[in-house]
Amino acid sequence: MKLHEFNARDYISDMWIYLAALLGLYFLRRWYRERQTMEKLTEKYVFITGCDCGFGHQLARQLDARGLQVLAACLTYKGAEELAKISSERLKTTVLDVTSTESVKAAMKWVEGCVGNKGLWGLVNNAGIAHPSGPIEWLTKDDFAKLINVNLLGTIDVTLHMLPLMRKARGRVVNMSSINGRLAGSGSYSITKFGVEAFSDSLRRELSPFGIKVSIIEPSAFTTSILNNVEVNFRKTWDRAPSDIKEVYGQQYLESCCTLINQVYVKKANTNLYLVTDCMEHALTSQYPRTRYSAGWDAKLFHIPLSYMPTFAADYVITCFSPKPAQAV
Repeated sequence: MKLHEFNARDYISDMWIYLAALLGLYFLRRWYRERQTMEKLTEKYVFITGCDCGFGHQLARQLDARGLQVLAACLTYKGAEELAKISSERLKTTVLDVTSTESVKAAMKWVEGCVGNKGLWGLVNNAGIAHPSGPIEWLTKDDFAKLINVNLLGTIDVTLHMLPLMRKARGRVVNMSSINGRLAGSGSYSITKFGVEAFSDSLRRELSPFGIKVSIIEPSAFTTSILNNVEVNFRKTWDRAPSDIKEVYGQQYLESCCTLINQVYVKKANTNLYLVTDCMEHALTSQYPRTRYSAGWDAKLFHIPLSYMPTFAADYVITCFSPKPAQAV
């Protein structure tokens, strides 16, 4: 009996050793593959939306410094002029409103003229907004439509127009999602990012036969323009909510939400934008890009693991951190 117990312990010990060895080999192989970069990067064209500021602005400069042919789209002429001034002559700018199909068509023609027969190697759908936001009952259909038109339909429209150019280069699509696309937070914003996730997954599978790869970027909170005046915008949503809704939630609920926004999203937001733009760069330049990139330790250690937990467990954790409405039962 003791001999059997001894053999069982040895078997379990050996099993853990083999498992550790397999995991080590897996991560070593992954590390090696992800270090392999594409050739002739200086000849590749990358089109980026939302380059006025934030991730798009920094990525445009980052890829320009690496020698790629950057085609940067900004929402405003001012943004385009300022980016052009601080970049090399290789980088070209244009103005694009992703909610306007006419504007998207014009941008596609402009990109086509820039890339010629080489085709478009990289498309980065970065343009996005986060307001109006707030509890679902505070919002209107138009509020949801505003975010969907930019974050989701804008991404879809730009992609559809650029795909013929990308098929020539067998390139890469990089879509900006969010950790809120894996674990729902703000209703209106999360809905658009869940849509981006679904669109990207479908696109990846459908474009695989053409040699086009699709990657999704899922950052946590970073100090970009999306966080500018976030409390002010939240209060504006509250101010125009119907009086009966305000009574249900109460003034104290509003104040608690604003405190949470400032403490969790604003003050603790990551200031190192390179954590995100390095992921975007890797998706564009690596021979073996990842399907998904999570940026920020809170995304890796909290949000992503929580998204894999049973629904009741995730709901419980999120509810523990959420303020209680005045008329909550």
